[in-house]
Amino acid sequence: MRDSNVFFLVLLLFPVLAIRRLSLTTDWKIVIGYFVGISVLTYAFYWWDKRRAKSGGRRTREMTLHLFELIGGWPGAWLGQRKLRHKTSKRSYQIVFWIIIIVHQAVAFDIQRGGKWLSSFYFQF
Repeated sequence: MRDSNVFFLVLLLFPVLAIRRLSLTTDWKIVIGYFVGISVLTYAFYWWDKRRAKSGGRRTREMTLHLFELIGGWPGAWLGQRKLRHKTSKRSYQIVFWIIIIVHQAVAFDIQRGGKWLSSFYFQF
């Protein structure tokens, strides 16, 4: 298995564990279905944008791609970037993409901790 595939699986660890914890109160099939569906849709947006980039057509806005990553489609974006070789060399895009992944990892970790980890960062006024 290539190193990037192993890294991808490691990135999926916290979200999968968070879904497992959420399954105590929510049907895990619905949660998994949502994330798979939004990831497939995000991959499709990457595919479409790559196709339009090659043909010189109207492109998908980067903010749209980032929105789909943010609402849970980052695994599809990861796969789209690797398989389609799309949006991998634009540094400003990659910075936002990795911030989104870090946010997802932090939220998933927080869910594992019972919602107590991120709340310790809030300022009390």
